[in-house]
Amino acid sequence: MQKISSGHASLSSIETGKDRRATEDCLRMLYRGSLSKSRRVRNKALTILFYLNGVSARTISRFLFISLSTVRRFLRAFDFLGVEKFLDCSWKGLRKSDNPAIREAIFSIMHCPPPDYGINRTTWTIRLLCKVLIKDGYSLGPQTVSKIINEAGYRFRKAKKVLTSNDPKYREKLAKITKILSQLGPRDRFFSIDEFGPFSVKMKGGRRLVRNNEYPTVPQWQHSKGFLIVTAALELSTNQVIHFYSQKKNSSEMIKLLEILTEKYAGYRRIYLSWDEASWHASKLLLSKIRSVNLYKYRQQRGTPIVRLAPLPARAQFLNVIESIFSGMARAIIHNSDYQSVDQAKAAIDRYFTERNLHFQRTPKRAGNKIWGKERVASVFREYQNCKNPRFR
Repeated sequence: MQKISSGHASLSSIETGKDRRATEDCLRMLYRGSLSKSRRVRNKALTILFYLNGVSARTISRFLFISLSTVRRFLRAFDFLGVEKFLDCSWKGLRKSDNPAIREAIFSIMHCPPPDYGINRTTWTIRLLCKVLIKDGYSLGPQTVSKIINEAGYRFRKAKKVLTSNDPKYREKLAKITKILSQLGPRDRFFSIDEFGPFSVKMKGGRRLVRNNEYPTVPQWQHSKGFLIVTAALELSTNQVIHFYSQKKNSSEMIKLLEILTEKYAGYRRIYLSWDEASWHASKLLLSKIRSVNLYKYRQQRGTPIVRLAPLPARAQFLNVIESIFSGMARAIIHNSDYQSVDQAKAAIDRYFTERNLHFQRTPKRAGNKIWGKERVASVFREYQNCKNPRFR
């Protein structure tokens, strides 16, 4: 048996069986089949060769590592089909996965919600599809159903939340900002403004480099050492960030930022303030202050620029360029941090912005992943980019 299965036995040495079915042509075909590259054809041919030479079905089963029922099925098929058809393993029928009727049945079920078939679920699974198909008279396994669905281009994917704006004047406001940026002169400055926080000063989690089998942990319940709100403005032309710390998000803090910007950029012709539609960004108190700052007498005495507003569309934080700066700051010095006090956290934030501003003073290029290394997108206003990372805070 070992010689025959390994191909070391000649055809003449096999022609010893006394079975009437062991004709010369039959043995020749079985011998060629025993040398086939197909494992199924080889097992079929060897099963018959061994049996014709008096080997029991149980011994054949143990030698070829196939079940006894398979050996008996091969013997019955050999008697019924003859050697030529018995060794032909090519598939001549239509596969279930290629059957148009089956494919149509699967997709007709998929396009209906599961409750239509009495199933208390909102989405389909492969096993549920098989269960319904069996009830409809189609005997299909999960692999066949999965193959048909995949070949049609369907995939199980989780829905992702996307940042969208429902402002009816979205295009109008966007066009206004784009026009301002395209016509920005050398004595004009455009600021992207927002607040980071409030966030508590305590041990933070995040991605970090660790050894194999090391899993960093962060306590769920911690005593907060305080909280911080960072109010900041990013000047898009030079990539400089001006920031300070606030106790609240309100109009008073916006007026404070307005005074800082007008004083720092005294001598410029015009500055533009762009922010989201938070209530304190459009309060009566703030608008009144802006009107007073824009008075000719006030500007003549102090040399301050004219202040113009370029608000973003409602719920369009993804267009606020400073969100990208906050994302980079959070990844760099907030994630994986364990500051022992609010002052220590402030010192880290101050140093981060100082180093960033100095970097772009020395190399005046647009901030992006290849330059600064941490920020989500380039610090430039573009409609298609998403500046806000929903996971950074």
